[in-house]
Amino acid sequence: MTDTSTPHADQSLGDEGTEPTAVNGETEGTDEEPGTKEKKAAGESELFRQSEIAADYVEGLLDILDYDGDIDELVSGGRPVVEVVGGRLQNLVGQRGATLEALQELARLAVFRQTGTPSRLLLDVGGYRANRRKELAAVARNAVEKVKEHGEPVRLEPMSAFERKCVHDVVNAMSGVESESEGVEPNRRIIVRPAD
Repeated sequence: MTDTSTPHADQSLGDEGTEPTAVNGETEGTDEEPGTKEKKAAGESELFRQSEIAADYVEGLLDILDYDGDIDELVSGGRPVVEVVGGRLQNLVGQRGATLEALQELARLAVFRQTGTPSRLLLDVGGYRANRRKELAAVARNAVEKVKEHGEPVRLEPMSAFERKCVHDVVNAMSGVESESEGVEPNRRIIVRPAD
């Protein structure tokens, strides 16, 4: 299928005309290499554009499903983020976030279709990911305590990539233990063990 839509007025078609300002023949902000701030700003604006594209896609889905929700697009931790907040959104999360993961992949495909670039977009609905991150931190701390107490590896239940990253982040911040993933999706899981 061919995309025949025209770019929106707020979409930039290029970065022409964004040369750094020079004073006495030198670029302002001599702490950084010339153009570093512009590259960083261009990167941020591209990430924000990705979140806008994904937000438009999600808004279209909400309209089709006749769901109400406020959509925020932002850039956090160097990746585009879309947050949907509102009542009656649990069906968009699904059991253990399965529907949310599928929607996130669809939104990433929508971004790829318009930009030609793979996206690390993170989609959250109803604060599910924030709440799940807290739950997983507790699971990780509990596993670390068991490993330190018994000296034996602890195998956790299968998790999504998002969930595994949350657990790895908590375990890696603690001394005396390490974690690794094993298995194949959808049964990929984490093992927490004493550090060598």
